Amino acid sequence: MDAELTLQEADMEGSWTLLSWMASCLMVFGGSLPYVPQYQEIQRRSSSEGFSTVVCLVLLIANILRVFFWIGKQFELTLLLQSVVMIITMFTMLHLCCNVQNTNRVSTKQHRLSDFDFHNFWKWSAFEDYLIFCFGFTILCAVITFLLLDYALFVEALGSLAVMFEAMLGLPQLIQNFNNCSTKGMSLKDFSVLSADSST
Repeated sequence: MDAELTLQEADMEGSWTLLSWMASCLMVFGGSLPYVPQYQEIQRRSSSEGFSTVVCLVLLIANILRVFFWIGKQFELTLLLQSVVMIITMFTMLHLCCNVQNTNRVSTKQHRLSDFDFHNFWKWSAFEDYLIFCFGFTILCAVITFLLLDYALFVEALGSLAVMFEAMLGLPQLIQNFNNCSTKGMSLKDFSVLSADSST
């Protein structure tokens, strides 16, 4: 009888472990899933019109800040991995948008980070400029974080900034749609998943 009860408890524990592992995987990759249909839509149409790359900027800043918040105040590893996956996803989206825009570009005028033109900020022609900007931002965050890591107020402010940026996620796309007077080019699946995600 005791052996049977122990076996049932082991089976139950194994089931919970499997469910916990599946939930963790869903948390890690779930935030990036809405960008799969958008990626496919941009590829299919060979146009990034309708998708605001500023969404990528907002998510890159939010997730880089969250990584540094984790250094100051360790939270669940699953959420750290979610940030890393989201950073990779945003770089993938930016890479595709740069490729598509450069393929469709009529003008030979290129916008570069080195132009220091605020009007063309985050509208660069080369993917490398996005990498350089994010690398510089990451280095700046690293220096400030390691100088102020012992101050709990700074660490909490870092976490609050990360959440604040992520909360503004829909704003760049809303502005893009308003300026275009259209949602053409934006994946409906992407919009519905982002809306559901923002409401929770």
